[in-house]
Amino acid sequence: MSFFKKMLASAGIGSAQVNTELDAIEVRLGGEISGTLYVEGGQTDQTIGNIYVKLKTNYLRESNDRKIRATGTIAKSLVTEGFQLRAGERRQFPFRFRLPDQMPVTLYNVPIWVESGLDIDLAVDPKDEDLIHVLPDAKMQTVLDAVDLLGFRLREVTNDYAPRLGGALPFVQEFEYVPGTKFRGYLDELEILFFPRGESLELVLQVDRRARGLSGLFAEAMELDERFVRVPLSKEELQRGPQAVAALLENVIASHL
Repeated sequence: MSFFKKMLASAGIGSAQVNTELDAIEVRLGGEISGTLYVEGGQTDQTIGNIYVKLKTNYLRESNDRKIRATGTIAKSLVTEGFQLRAGERRQFPFRFRLPDQMPVTLYNVPIWVESGLDIDLAVDPKDEDLIHVLPDAKMQTVLDAVDLLGFRLREVTNDYAPRLGGALPFVQEFEYVPGTKFRGYLDELEILFFPRGESLELVLQVDRRARGLSGLFAEAMELDERFVRVPLSKEELQRGPQAVAALLENVIASHL
């Protein structure tokens, strides 16, 4: 193959291409992502490094009092080790992997996508991206339904930079609610973080109390009106359903007003 074609391939022109076809674009927490990765050789032979598929999303982090959108890798899975790809050759690789335990969902337009790419020495690495929808599992859905029963309205879902809380991830997913009739006048907002613990679930609630009087305004100015509360929910408590969980959460929130 001519030196000219090799130079073009190194710039991404006439190079190998990758395309991923997912078996399904919708998956629940605890489920699996599967599909087939297709690789097609370009105009020259190329050495392909290990191929991974990665789950990615965006998160927000603060820098100089500004919020910056960053991209984070949730998980990655090896599809195949490196190989020699001939010009025009076509190869396909099926893959399947389970979603990690600590996994965001795609409520309120939080984007999550599968990225596949080729690692080619001395060349522009081609890649393919496919959006997926990650839905709550039964445990999370029970809590979401319980909060809804308490009259809270979901205002926003964001991925926020918090490496100390996120474990393997650089961020945590935060659900921000505004109170309805039951807690209106007592709370500004309620924020919830979800942490799976096998068949149980741990919540971290941020109870933001509404300022009342001079002492309340002072506490709000000093950011002392926010309280963090850990709420462990056992498998048995979750199985009792949204009504039972709503009653438990109501008592916890009321005790921290």
